[in-house]
Order: sequence, then C-alpha cells, then structure tokens
Amino acid sequence: MSADPVKVWLERDGALLRLRLARPKANVLDAAMIHSLAAALDAHRGNHGLLAALVDHEGPHFSFGASVEEHLPERCAEMLAGFHGLLCRMLEWPKPILVCAKGQCLGGGLELAAAGSLLFVAPDTRLGQPEIRLGVIAPAASVLLPMRIGQGRAEDLLYSGRSIDGATALSWGLAAGIADDPSAAAVSYFEEHLTAKSAASLACAVHAARQPIADLVRARLEDVESLYLETVMATRDANEGLQAFIEKRQPRWEHR
Repeated sequence: MSADPVKVWLERDGALLRLRLARPKANVLDAAMIHSLAAALDAHRGNHGLLAALVDHEGPHFSFGASVEEHLPERCAEMLAGFHGLLCRMLEWPKPILVCAKGQCLGGGLELAAAGSLLFVAPDTRLGQPEIRLGVIAPAASVLLPMRIGQGRAEDLLYSGRSIDGATALSWGLAAGIADDPSAAAVSYFEEHLTAKSAASLACAVHAARQPIADLVRARLEDVESLYLETVMATRDANEGLQAFIEKRQPRWEHR
C-alpha cells in the first residue's frame, strides 16, 4: 500500500496535473483519499500554466465507491460533508478535469467521475450506483446524474442499482470516449485538443460552462445531504443494509 492514497505529479511541461488513485484493487474513497484529492486540487488551483487535470487509477478498478464503514450513523455526516466538498471543488476547479475509469466505477466512484469534465472508459468498465441495494441512496448521484444523462436514465440507475458497460455509458453521453486504455485516450485528447489553447481562455470557458451547474449542485447537495442524514439514516432498513454488507450477508428488510 502506498504512503499516500493519491499519487500527484505534473507532466507535459507542467501543463497537465496527474492525480492517480493508489489504493488498489478497490480504491475505496475513504476520508484519507478524499482529503488527498481535495488537497491536490487546492494546491494547484492557482497554477495559471495548467491546462487540465487527469484523474486515473492504479489496479484493475477505478473505485468500488465510498467506505461503507464511514456510512454508518456515527460517521456518515462527516463523510458526506468531506466527499460533497470534494465534488464541489471539482465542479468549480478552473480547468477541465479528465477522468479515466476501467473495471468497477461504482457508487462514490461514479459520483467522483460524474463531477469531472470528460470521462473516458474501457468497453468493460462497469458504472453504477448500487447504494439502493444497501437500503440507502446516492446523494450526489441524485443531483449529478440527471444533469449528465437525463432524468429517466438517472432514475433507472438510482432505483435499480444496476451497472452499465462502457459502450452504454458512451451512447448515453456519460462518457466522452471509449478505449481499451482510457488513460492513453485521455492523454491523446489533451494533446490534440488542449495543448495549443490559452490556459486563461480555458479557465474562462470552464467557468462559463460549469459555474451555473456548480451553483445548482451545491444547493441541491445541501437538500439531499439533509435527506440522507435525517430521513434515510433514521430508517431501520438503511442501518440493516449497511450492517448486512459489512457482515457479508443478505439484508432482511422490514420496509421501515
């Protein structure tokens, strides 16, 4: 296991910020990884020579999602505040954020990917929001996915808990590109479409395109975060579902 859950470096003469999730195979988005991602984005926010950031991962999977243990009642408020703060940072970051995902891209992993600018996937990438299977909801996805793929498709994923493959993600407009090596595809996109641009102009373009979305997401996240903490976590079944997952057994629903 690496000392830091996220590897951070600059390449392409300092024009591309690389952020790599480095806790394979699950790359669980726990408090440490969320803090590292947020700190890296904050540290480079004022770097005027940057043209983009690229988020990818070590191991076969982008992320299995957020830490289930940190979803338990005594920790979920802190976890949600930190994770939603990271997503808002991404939405308000002044340059495009390219995200590359292979393998499983689930739960908080898909929420993280949806907060980026452009998503690159592999044909066998599996993208989904399985939270409903644990008796809980996906707060950030409930806000982000309708904006990215439309209300009907978002509701499908949020209610069913099913996953879609890379080709479906591309056809739905969730992914911008598909390749066996999504990271290489994202770097090629960067080199072909971004390297010749003015960083100052790109910052203005990103602000114009994303700030209205960022403002709406921030406001809506407050609502769904309250719903999660005050209503969802007050149900018997939410607590049963989370505990059943930790104990590796089927949940016993009582529908209350």
